[in-house]
Amino acid sequence: MSDFMFGIEELDNAIGDIKKGSNIMIIGPPMSGKEIILNHIMYYGAVKNDNAVIKVTTRHPASHVFEWFEENNRALPLSKIGIIDCITKTIGKEAVEAEHIKIASSPVDLTGIGVKISQFFEEFFMKKKLPKIQLHIDSLSTLMMYSNIQTVFRFLHVFTGRIKAAGALGVYLVEDGMHDEKDIVTLKQLFDGMVEVKLENDINFVRVVGLSSKPTQWFEFEINGAEIKILGEKVNGKNRRSQT
Repeated sequence: MSDFMFGIEELDNAIGDIKKGSNIMIIGPPMSGKEIILNHIMYYGAVKNDNAVIKVTTRHPASHVFEWFEENNRALPLSKIGIIDCITKTIGKEAVEAEHIKIASSPVDLTGIGVKISQFFEEFFMKKKLPKIQLHIDSLSTLMMYSNIQTVFRFLHVFTGRIKAAGALGVYLVEDGMHDEKDIVTLKQLFDGMVEVKLENDINFVRVVGLSSKPTQWFEFEINGAEIKILGEKVNGKNRRSQT
């Protein structure tokens, strides 16, 4: 088994193994299912593929993250999870750190967020001796709302470089249509590939670009709770649904 996989059979088969040290952007419009894909990668990595996962959450308190997984019968192994909560303090709620939760003051505090990420890296690598680590940031769009593109780029440059050096995996969520295209082009320099998600006539599609010799086909998918089900490929502008 590869160290890193999406855990979505059709995508994994289409691209082969995800190379160690890869940094991947997930980009799509609101309500397109990209957050569920990110959560699926997190669950699959931690539960099925023995990865430690560090998640920076800028939109939901850490408690909500864990509640979502539990409500969908996908309890996370706390020994392999590190959540950096950037929102609880900003909404005036009590913020309590635990072994698997660290609190940043706000999404604008990139220095503080970086320190918390480094602490989890040290804990997983040095103390727990877990060699396979994923870093998820949900989302870059929130960070870009509070800081300019140059500041966010410098922050990401540090951690995408660290991902490469450590042979880890970085996955970063971006809201499509929310940013100047020049800013997206700037950020793309830091990534090895992209998971592109789109909506057409209320149908969800996903493809992977840059992680294999050519982009994958667009795959139609549906979401049932936390489940991602691929229905078939989109070929020559039409959907070819699987017969199974």
